[in-house]
Amino acid sequence: MLLLIATMIAVFVAACGGGGSSTDSGSKPTTLNVTFAAFPDYMDPALSYSLEGWTSMWETYVPLLTYRHADGAAGAQLLPGLARAMPKITDGGKTYTLYLRKGLRYSDGTPVRASDFGATIERDLAMNSPGTPFYTDIVGAEKFAETKKGRIGGIESDDSTGRIVIHLVQPRGTFSNELAMLFAAPLPAGTKHTDLSGNPPPGTGPYEIVSSTPGRAWEYHRNPEWATHDASLMPQIPSGNYDSIDVKVIANPETAVNDVKEGKIDWMEEPPPPDRFAELRERYEGKQLLITPQIDLYYFWMNVNKAPFNDLRVRQAVNYAIDPEALERIYAGTMVPLQQVLPPAMPGHKSYTPYPHNMKKAKELIAAANPKQKKITVFGNDYGANKQAAEYYEGVLRELGFEPTLKLVASANYTTVIGNATTQNLDTGWANWYIDYPHPNDYFEPQLSGASIAPTLDSNYSRFSDPAINKRIAELDREPLGPKQEAAYAQLDREVMKQAPWAPFGSVTMSTFVSSDIDLSKLVVSPVYGQDIATFAPN
Repeated sequence: MLLLIATMIAVFVAACGGGGSSTDSGSKPTTLNVTFAAFPDYMDPALSYSLEGWTSMWETYVPLLTYRHADGAAGAQLLPGLARAMPKITDGGKTYTLYLRKGLRYSDGTPVRASDFGATIERDLAMNSPGTPFYTDIVGAEKFAETKKGRIGGIESDDSTGRIVIHLVQPRGTFSNELAMLFAAPLPAGTKHTDLSGNPPPGTGPYEIVSSTPGRAWEYHRNPEWATHDASLMPQIPSGNYDSIDVKVIANPETAVNDVKEGKIDWMEEPPPPDRFAELRERYEGKQLLITPQIDLYYFWMNVNKAPFNDLRVRQAVNYAIDPEALERIYAGTMVPLQQVLPPAMPGHKSYTPYPHNMKKAKELIAAANPKQKKITVFGNDYGANKQAAEYYEGVLRELGFEPTLKLVASANYTTVIGNATTQNLDTGWANWYIDYPHPNDYFEPQLSGASIAPTLDSNYSRFSDPAINKRIAELDREPLGPKQEAAYAQLDREVMKQAPWAPFGSVTMSTFVSSDIDLSKLVVSPVYGQDIATFAPN
């Protein structure tokens, strides 16, 4: 999800031809004008680990496997992407065999070759991609990640037949999902092992990114290779309804809302500000405002390796002190309160409340712990309701007797900052998580396994590593998901919350606000990738 996934600041895009969509002499609109609240964390599929980045690149980079372009549960169905069919899995779940579709080309005309897949995974590992943990179970990948030399021996390819064979060290029940992540979307062999956000590499989707100015704007055109033959090779992927898509970044949510209302722009990617939500919902829901349940989690993390949060009693006290209903008000009714790891709609979710709001009990636990370290830094995302949530959290910690200092970080840089071990005073802070794939492992392995702790691009913000829980995460990931495994994940949820590395507080819906020029009935919001840019269509 994918990783945080900072809700962004807002954006305005000047309209062409006096309306939100550019037109040619009265013909159908040819340009979709879009605002993002901030530039994605990266515009490079090897590095982006945010919903905004994945929303931006889903229509540009197609992995071997992908997801159905559909809303809700249907959008969690795995389908072949560049591969002709779903993988043949043999050797007790340790060998995956796939074949590329014949005739595929990248947007620059380069043929797609089977060997590109291995080169792409090697690029990920060489660049210390946040996707690295998903692929180190490939034979030879862990050594390659350490040395950055040679080749990954567990990936075999035959360019003449399109055959790709992947050998795993051990069975991995989530590996098909991980083949559908943008980290694994093939790029031409020889693609530079550097951040290409300013000049994104060619892709295989219906759109290509033709210009990118990090921090400011980017632009898509139709992929010429898609138009000539790739569309017929991958009919399960929509071809898009606009010839070009212009995206600009301007940090003003009020302006974005007003310009969408006036038809000056077609879509604001970030949700409307909380103080405008009730008004917009009453007037536009079902017409220009779409509210979609998501599989996500918002929480406060605590660094379990540093005082005062290395004391379990302190972490439990924070959980009792947090009032999810107060945070529901901050998020203006878009949040469903909860206090557990797995959110609703995720397999394995069983609702329970381990720490019902009780400030008296929280203060008793603090008194028993008697922490000597009072001064702590609270990290927060600087956007809207997220900023307010961090401010609320700072107040709770102050009420518990601490001396907190709030450090707000720009939304676009937030996960990079809190995921870097060299950042000073990483004590506690706000975070959220959207799914990478619809499997409960996605909420445990990247965020709560000791194996995922990394010096940079870390997604285990609490630096939590419990040997018994690490072992259980690994064991469950080797099994195919079924009722037995879902029950085990529900139990694992409870075991983690006993250790209280987080204070979870809610799951937030996704709000999509478009101009009256857009046909809302045709828009797809993927549970994995967010708004499906190729499904935007004019009224």
